[in-house]
Amino acid sequence: MGEPTLAERLGAFAAGCAADGVPDEVAHSVALRVLDVLGICCAATPMATSRAAMAYAAHQGGRPEATALGVGVRLPAAQAAFVNGVLAHSLDYDDTHLPSVLHPSASVVPAALAVAQATGADGRATTAAVACGLEVCVRLGMAGYDEASGASIFFDHGQHATSICGAMGAAVAAALLYGADAEGVTHALGVAASMGAGIIEANRTGGTVKRLHCGWAAHAGISAAQLVRFGFTGPPTVLEGRFGFFEAWLHGSAWNGGAVTDGLGERWVVPDIVFKPYPANHFTHTAIDAALALRTRIADLADIEAVELLVAGPILHTLGEPLEVKRRPETGYMAQFSGPYVVAAALLGSREVPTLVVERHATTSDEAKAISIDDESLRVLQRAGLADDVYPILQPGTGTRYYGADGRLLVHAKGRRPYLLGVAFNCGKGQPGQVAPVSHGCPSARFRQVNVVNTRGEAGRGAPPPGCWGRATRWRSRPWPSPAATSGTGW
Repeated sequence: MGEPTLAERLGAFAAGCAADGVPDEVAHSVALRVLDVLGICCAATPMATSRAAMAYAAHQGGRPEATALGVGVRLPAAQAAFVNGVLAHSLDYDDTHLPSVLHPSASVVPAALAVAQATGADGRATTAAVACGLEVCVRLGMAGYDEASGASIFFDHGQHATSICGAMGAAVAAALLYGADAEGVTHALGVAASMGAGIIEANRTGGTVKRLHCGWAAHAGISAAQLVRFGFTGPPTVLEGRFGFFEAWLHGSAWNGGAVTDGLGERWVVPDIVFKPYPANHFTHTAIDAALALRTRIADLADIEAVELLVAGPILHTLGEPLEVKRRPETGYMAQFSGPYVVAAALLGSREVPTLVVERHATTSDEAKAISIDDESLRVLQRAGLADDVYPILQPGTGTRYYGADGRLLVHAKGRRPYLLGVAFNCGKGQPGQVAPVSHGCPSARFRQVNVVNTRGEAGRGAPPPGCWGRATRWRSRPWPSPAATSGTGW
């Protein structure tokens, strides 16, 4: 018998963990991620896209196996995972692994919880399944990371590695909870590879489709594991084969097989996944931290004549192109991926000027939303005289610089390593290698930042009151509102 393939090695690893358990550090990390995902899902329930996902899943019908937040009846496991995966990713608050540029928990955790509920799995089995699913997801994403350029090859090709690799991780978790052995997990990977998908053009020009990516990945992972139970099989060389996963997605680019298997089962990457400090694209976080630091350097925001935001070349497409769209985001979703917007919002927020992103219309279309409590797009920036002056000029590079009206350099943050995207602050909470990362106590702290508001910028009728998210374990004493009871979301 020849050397095992990559998928076979992953299958053996997962089966071994199911039998023997996972290290305490990994189990603790998994518990925090489950808590985090559930809290984010609850916070996202009032969103228009969340209501659309709930309605879609309920319309499908089927066996009552698992719970989807916001839906009053149980759904088939795959449909429940779809809804919860959509919710987990919709606020763009889900945890992140760098430099693979992945949000692994939003796909893997919903899939595992749905199958665990459907099968009656215990906590030990569920923990092992989540851990293995996350580990596989991240390692596959790291195989597509190009150290020379400091970029994800998936990302450069417009592919959403989060959902592509997330489907694979979800398949591993689901297969284990359905009782698969090493061979069964290998087949689940082989089938899921034909199901994972996702493109990221919405990051640039809008549309809400990206919010469903993690839900679809969770759905695909469960479907793959179920199909294997009913007799489907996958190719053993599904990852490294001539027409396999890496060839198809990375287009012949060099991929790192060592990232998949080196230290597998001995050196875990799950604890390296970080929690987000801000509900926005993680590439924006360095700019937010730098802008917040400005409040100690200048007395009056009117003194700012221009802001120059230098970003690493690979992320320019996300934060700064098309520039006119990024300068004036028409939707809350687009604002979450806009370098100009987050800098302006952070500067205004640091002066206690509210900068909520509020749904104007309770629809699933990507219609314009209001920024700030005025309920008029960019009204606050205009009133502050910053509509044109605070917008950055984006160009390739690494670092962040801010200038005053007299041309004097106010802040210059230069990154230590390319993938840190210019962060040089000890308070950089959402990046690896920082002194004060968001960790351990973060889920409950993060929930305090999430509040649901309606189109008037007030606490929504039927929505969780301010402070509801003070602790992740403090659940409401009355039923959650129906999807129609709320009208928007703020971040």
